[in-house]
Amino acid sequence: MSPPVRRADMRIVRERSSLSRRARRNVLMPRMKSNSGARKRFKVTGSGKLARKKAYKSHILTKKSAKRKRGLRESTLVDKTDAPRMKRLIQS
Repeated sequence: MSPPVRRADMRIVRERSSLSRRARRNVLMPRMKSNSGARKRFKVTGSGKLARKKAYKSHILTKKSAKRKRGLRESTLVDKTDAPRMKRLIQS
């Protein structure tokens, strides 16, 4: 059995196909996991923008006006300055 291959040897591993498939797979970086909390909160629209729900709609609703609560019902887009960070969180 061959010794485990370190990540530093990744370049060598790609050149040497004599290693088993399992040994090559262990050398490659693990895949990125999406952030499950962000995945539940943001949706990608058809044009590639991110949609989100508005905040302040969960409790203490008696002191908020009906007009304000109606406005909080609607979803809105994530700001373009925050969108790249949020997209990185939800990519799988």
